[in-house]
This record gives sequence, C-alpha cells and structure tokens, in this order.
Amino acid sequence: MATTTDTTPLRPLVLAPGEGRAYAMPAMRVVFKADGAETGERYSISEWWVEPHGDGPGAHSHEANDEIFYVIEGTASVLVGDRWIEAPRGSFFFIPAGTTHDFANRTEKPMGLFNVFVPGGFEENMPAIVRWYQDNAAAGA
Repeated sequence: MATTTDTTPLRPLVLAPGEGRAYAMPAMRVVFKADGAETGERYSISEWWVEPHGDGPGAHSHEANDEIFYVIEGTASVLVGDRWIEAPRGSFFFIPAGTTHDFANRTEKPMGLFNVFVPGGFEENMPAIVRWYQDNAAAGA
C-alpha cells in the first residue's frame, strides 16, 4: 500500500462525475479531485472548466512544480513558453517547472482540462486565488 511521507497509509478515493471540492472564479471553475493528505502531498488532481471566450489564470510559471494538462472537453488555447497552441479534446501537455504557461477558451463551447500538479499541495492556494479574482473583479466594476 502506498504511504505518505510520514508513512501514513493512503486510502482509496472514488468520486462520481462532478464530485470534488469546487472553486468558482469569473469564467472559470476548478474542481479538485485529490490533493494534500489524500495523495501524500505527492501530486494534485483537478479539473479546470473555462466558459466560452473565457480567460485562464494568466501567463505564469511554477519554480518547483511540473504540470500535466489533458484536454477533456472542447478546444483549449494553451500557452507553452512563448507559443499559443490550439489543442482539441485529447491533446496532452507536459509543462516542466519554470516554463511559462497559460490557457484560455477562444471558442463558443465550454472547455475542460484535466490537470496533474507535481508535487502536490496546490489546492491550499485556491482560497487566495479566488479572493484575488473577487478583489480584482470588484476593483474593475
């Protein structure tokens, strides 16, 4: 049986479609499936849903984290380094630590990404990220 870094045994986790911990932001919704103690902090699993013509988080990089994205619905526009790529359903991206990246939905239909963040612990940032979006939406109103 897999264990966390403190040797606590990990437990199986089964979620139905749509289940998980959700965070809503303008034009974007995130559903965390597993992170933190559920994965022994080794990785984070989430879905990122972007409304038609919606922007993602903005260009950024992670100094110590790799990311994997897999397009599960629609067509994603994905920035990798300095290049935007139109990625239909089934497209796969590995984004090594330090690589600038972003995503957006430039289409008329919803877009979804499956995300793996390595190592884990990303979800702990979500309350601050949601607050940032709320504060900036209020400032722009």
